[in-house]
Amino acid sequence: MTAASPLGWVGIVRLGLVQTALGAIVVLTTSTLNRVMVVELALPAILPGVLVALHYLVQVVRPRLGHGSDVGGRRTPWIVGGMATLALGGIGAAAATAWMTTDPVAGIVLAVVAFGAIGIGVGSAGTALLVLLAKRVEAGRRAAAATIVWMMMIAGFAVTAMIAGHLLDPYSPLRLVAVTSGVSLVAFVVALLAVRGVEGDGAMAAAVPEQTRARFIEALHQVWAEPAARRFTVFVFVSMLAYSAQDLILEPFAGMVFGMTPGESTRLSGVQHGGVLGGMLLVAVAGSVGRGRFGTLRAWTIGGCLASGAALAALVGAAVHGPGWPLRESVFLLGLANGAFAVAAIGSMMELAGRGRESREGVRMGLWGAAQAVAFGLGDLAGTAASDVARHFMASPAQAYAVVFAAEAMLFVLSAVLAAKVSAGATARSVAGTGGMLVPIERG
Repeated sequence: MTAASPLGWVGIVRLGLVQTALGAIVVLTTSTLNRVMVVELALPAILPGVLVALHYLVQVVRPRLGHGSDVGGRRTPWIVGGMATLALGGIGAAAATAWMTTDPVAGIVLAVVAFGAIGIGVGSAGTALLVLLAKRVEAGRRAAAATIVWMMMIAGFAVTAMIAGHLLDPYSPLRLVAVTSGVSLVAFVVALLAVRGVEGDGAMAAAVPEQTRARFIEALHQVWAEPAARRFTVFVFVSMLAYSAQDLILEPFAGMVFGMTPGESTRLSGVQHGGVLGGMLLVAVAGSVGRGRFGTLRAWTIGGCLASGAALAALVGAAVHGPGWPLRESVFLLGLANGAFAVAAIGSMMELAGRGRESREGVRMGLWGAAQAVAFGLGDLAGTAASDVARHFMASPAQAYAVVFAAEAMLFVLSAVLAAKVSAGATARSVAGTGGMLVPIERG
């Protein structure tokens, strides 16, 4: 495969394997280790919460990592290096959790370092992978490519959770380290083989314009000076803050207001995720089959934000009405709207990455990825904190949740306004022309 040739279906699947490998490591560190710290070690739940937030917040370095790949002209070294850092971080996080059994303070210190490495690894591999896809996938294939990459990331979550769950019983700290190390090493090897030769023989690096080799601060200033890039950064932050803020409060809401058992609320969360996948597939099909007949990408983005706000308004009604409200249907519609908005919004990201000053794709993608990661870290914290504060001042939990859902709905309305203000010339492309590429959000 030459450096300039578009990626075929095999190439797309190969890059999807990187997302599978990335998801395999992340799901263990953000979910399994979380549970071990809280249940087996009886540590405060805030500890894993802070560690997971840390792995999001350190991704503010994404623009710098993207600039490095711009200057070098090649993306695969940053993917490989990122996956190596992620694998080492995953092993370190498991070792830190095991160490907490005998020395909590030392284990926590190591965990902070390990989760920081996880965030940097995700940022490096994820940013370079998305730029490579944006530059190498033909416009007509982007929607289908997005679906493939997304499904392969979900497969990484699911397969790892099942296999690791079987191998971790009976639990012991040593077994935890062994299983996590095995998963991390296998994931790294899979990613290494997946990207081998995908960028050609190195000609790309020689073709980098001299003006690209600027200092990072200068490159970041140049990108931030582009109105479309700047406005889109604000839109990504606000919309992803709204998108993530309800993640950690939906199941407690279902339990407190509707009396659902843990199993029932978990199934409700599954309904939401099913809706998200349905919304993503909807936009992907509209792009691949409809070829622009079903609305522009800009319209899908604005409509998805407004529909998400309306679905959250329905949850306000659920909180006020209580049992008897069609909660499952409301949650499914929220997921459907969220999925459609996410694909359309990140489709715009893929299109905008190549606009503006030449050879700044990595900086732009890194800037938007950093805005998304920080929004997710703050969204998890803000959603739970807002519900706690509201419950302190409100007469009932139902009223508190209604206030929080209403605030999230207003954030989505604001997101729709921001999306409408992004330059029409930069976003008013058909879904077929830009594809339905989404940022595969690494949430365990």
